[in-house]
Amino acid sequence: MTTIGSLLDARSGEAIIHQIKPNQTVREALELMKEKDIGCVLVMENNHLMGILSERDYARKMILTGKASHNTPVAEIMTADVICTSRQNSVDECMDLMSKCDFRHLPVVENEHVLGMVSIRDLVASVIREQKDTIEHLQHYITS
Repeated sequence: MTTIGSLLDARSGEAIIHQIKPNQTVREALELMKEKDIGCVLVMENNHLMGILSERDYARKMILTGKASHNTPVAEIMTADVICTSRQNSVDECMDLMSKCDFRHLPVVENEHVLGMVSIRDLVASVIREQKDTIEHLQHYITS
């Protein structure tokens, strides 16, 4: 069973955590997401996770309400009740959680310290790798 910790460990280099402060504007957050080609950013203040801002938050809480991104603070539209995972959780547990709660990004937190973030894409890729390994093992077993 693959853990979230092993996914983080497999990434090359130190974890990159894209973050923005709650008082920064939504436009600044969108510019960061565009620059980094990501779908969400963590909202942090003094290394403390305050929330998460996703493209979905923007679409539902900005565009549909007619707010202006250049003067709306991130704190006004972020998701404040962030569901997180830890290094010990399995990929399957996180996929189940993300499916049930209908979100695509999951911060990895331990002792109130953000270690990184995994996306549904990361989890699906892990499952595919695991299935491929199983198929190769079974093929080797059958042919030997």
